[in-house]
Amino acid sequence: MADSTKPDSTEPDSTEPESTDPPSAEPEGPAKGSRAGRLTRRGLLVGIGAAGGAGAMYAAMGALGLAPTEQDKAFTAPRQGDFTLSGRASAKVVILGAGVAGLTAAYELGKAGYDCTLLEARRQAGGRNLTLRGGDRLTELNGPAQDVTFGPGVYFNAGPGRIAQWMVALDYCRELGVPIETFVNNNASAYVHTNGHTVRARTARADMYGYVAELLAKATDLGALDRVLTKDDGERLLEFLRRFGDLGPKLDYEGSARRGFTTYPAVGAGTPLAAPGTLHQVLAAGTGRAITNDFGHEQATPMFQPVGGMDAIVAKLRQAVGPDRIRTGAKVTGITSRDDGVEVSYAGGTVKADYCVATLPPHLLARIPHNLGAQVTAALRTPVPVSAGKIGLEYGRRWWELEDRVYGGVTETDLDLTHIWYPSHDYHAERGLLVGYYNTDAAAELYAALTPEDRRRRALTQGKKIHGEKYRQNVLSSASIAWERQEHIQGAWMRWPSFDSSFTLLQRPAGRVYFAGDWLTHLIAWQAGAMESARDAVTKLHQRVLQSP
Repeated sequence: MADSTKPDSTEPDSTEPESTDPPSAEPEGPAKGSRAGRLTRRGLLVGIGAAGGAGAMYAAMGALGLAPTEQDKAFTAPRQGDFTLSGRASAKVVILGAGVAGLTAAYELGKAGYDCTLLEARRQAGGRNLTLRGGDRLTELNGPAQDVTFGPGVYFNAGPGRIAQWMVALDYCRELGVPIETFVNNNASAYVHTNGHTVRARTARADMYGYVAELLAKATDLGALDRVLTKDDGERLLEFLRRFGDLGPKLDYEGSARRGFTTYPAVGAGTPLAAPGTLHQVLAAGTGRAITNDFGHEQATPMFQPVGGMDAIVAKLRQAVGPDRIRTGAKVTGITSRDDGVEVSYAGGTVKADYCVATLPPHLLARIPHNLGAQVTAALRTPVPVSAGKIGLEYGRRWWELEDRVYGGVTETDLDLTHIWYPSHDYHAERGLLVGYYNTDAAAELYAALTPEDRRRRALTQGKKIHGEKYRQNVLSSASIAWERQEHIQGAWMRWPSFDSSFTLLQRPAGRVYFAGDWLTHLIAWQAGAMESARDAVTKLHQRVLQSP
């Protein structure tokens, strides 16, 4: 995008300041492009162009401050960035895909002086970072379109929905000025539904911890661990287990106030839940996965989300990159890498650039005709797409807060719903949207094969098993996504059989083509992975340009 504050290169010579003319370049007599025997800038540029071509003339225009490109302007981020390409360079880069990886690559390259063009096959930038609102229209391959009718202020993060506090995505939120709020990932008041039984998460956790603590405490007390524990170690372990499992004086687990109440304490002492089931019953419930879901580094609390929808990140990146640099509806049809550049053909034209960063899903990239070699094609075909689906259910009243006292969090199930997410924002609003299912693999494929109406019907029937009849009442609208049916994406994320030579091969450039995406990291399925991969690719590209003669 041209900077309107700069003088246009076609302005007459009379507007040019006299002091910018190089005095040593004056010819002996009058010549074309000269004024009274003195060489003007226009004459100088014409001469350079005749001798060295358009590229040499454009470089000279840049040196004189006449090249109309915003890349020449110094970039000032709202906040200091955590990542900066060292040194400025000048080259043209075509980026395939305007998802999070492509936008991040263009953003960082743009700050370093590169001229970037993004080709995006879909109607809008963002890729899998997709937030749906009222008025949107969601289309599917081999399926009916959905007109989204959510009410004002209601949104559905159909793609990524949460960010761990250590992820680089938060650094971009800070740098770009995207406000964030807490995403409630672990809520003791949410539910665990397994083997046909529903309990609060706090109850499932208290019972499992309690019985495991009892078994270990009794084994320790009987001396079964004397070979590995000193006397002092044993006493310290017993003290910990008493607290961990809330055990009684005889090291028995007989239930605990941690399990919750049917009536919580107030003026009176409250009414605790009935005694827990037996150890056999607790183990048979199979709650292990559900109550340890947030133990890992990816899910540990607290987690965060952008205020107003995850696509706030895309909106800010798109604004920083420049919407005029993104060509939507531009499906790539061919990639040719040459010694001196790259040529990319797409529906609507051809782009020639010095380098290319390809961020498309690898299984789709492998189908595009190219000259990058059979080994690259085989590597791109190695990871396989994973099916995943979500449904957003909008209710006229927030019954999960009013009746179930659940404010945010996730219910874990062994149903084909897998998860139910409760909103972590707009508490006590009149209406709200929860994620009625978030599933993967076979369960996602099951829902993907249904019409949107049948997905909704099945989700409500399954959710009723946890929340009762109110789950099917006062539903205002819904929207569901099957990522395997999204054109130009066809999968939620990729799964590598192993991080083998194909993985490492694609982390290196093929000629002048670089690859980037969450699928090239150990953070697959996270937009932080897409950002990390983009940063790695543009760093390698930038170092190559700086080292080029």
